[in-house]
Amino acid sequence: MRILLLGQHGQVSRELQLLLSKQYELIVLGREQLDLADTARLREAVRHLRPQLIINAAAHTAVDAAESEPEAAFAINAVAPGILAEEAAALDVPLIHYSTDYVFDGSKTTAYDEDDAPNPLGVYGHSKLAGEQAIAAVGGKHLILRTSWVYSLHGRNFLLTMQRLLQEREQLSVVADQIGAPTWAGSIAAATTQLIERWQRQQTTAWGVYHFSARGETSWFGFAEAIAAQLLAQGRSVAALKPIATSEYPTPAQRPLNSRLDCTRLERDWGVSLPEWQDGLLECLSNPR
Repeated sequence: MRILLLGQHGQVSRELQLLLSKQYELIVLGREQLDLADTARLREAVRHLRPQLIINAAAHTAVDAAESEPEAAFAINAVAPGILAEEAAALDVPLIHYSTDYVFDGSKTTAYDEDDAPNPLGVYGHSKLAGEQAIAAVGGKHLILRTSWVYSLHGRNFLLTMQRLLQEREQLSVVADQIGAPTWAGSIAAATTQLIERWQRQQTTAWGVYHFSARGETSWFGFAEAIAAQLLAQGRSVAALKPIATSEYPTPAQRPLNSRLDCTRLERDWGVSLPEWQDGLLECLSNPR
């Protein structure tokens, strides 16, 4: 099977490449090969390659920067996914697209499920929601997978930032009132591979929106504590951690306080679930690649 993967150097894309290249004919297009904002070239690429599955792991993920560059965020996160959905439908092939917990405002007191009404707080969330809506409007075969707090051993993410700062500073303040599930990009890639295999075997074709994050929950402070514990286990000294409120750490983009996603529908419809966030962290740290 020929798979077209959009995005080359991102955290999820890197992990997908490691897994999918072993089983499938994988064509990867990153920013160097294709500007997703160039809609004509995007259409041309899909029509030329004629993939049997499209996976969109490309996104404008700079949450704070999106506040000052909304056109760029919407071009990548909203317009391009709609184009991919149209071209996938024309080929009668599925599209797998990754979205985010940031489509919600975080005001709910329990975990969000797929039936909850989105209400983004910032440009990034609005652009990702617009991408979801563009895909759904086409009506083709698609999976929109909402994940949260993605990290890996590559790129820019909370894990790598904490590992560095914990060893550089004597004290480190971390937000403790935002709750969610840190999700390793490797877990996302492994679960995506399972979805592809189930579709190929025609075990299910329950297309639509699914929540797709690690099990369990913690705060950014709790995640930092877990990272610190792993460094201490390696015999390294780490900074003292201090919990703070979101109000004490202002950012250009407002973040949801509750990013918990209920993923039971994914397990029910597809028989797929991601591991506990703590297990994902341990696997990530034990598999440097």
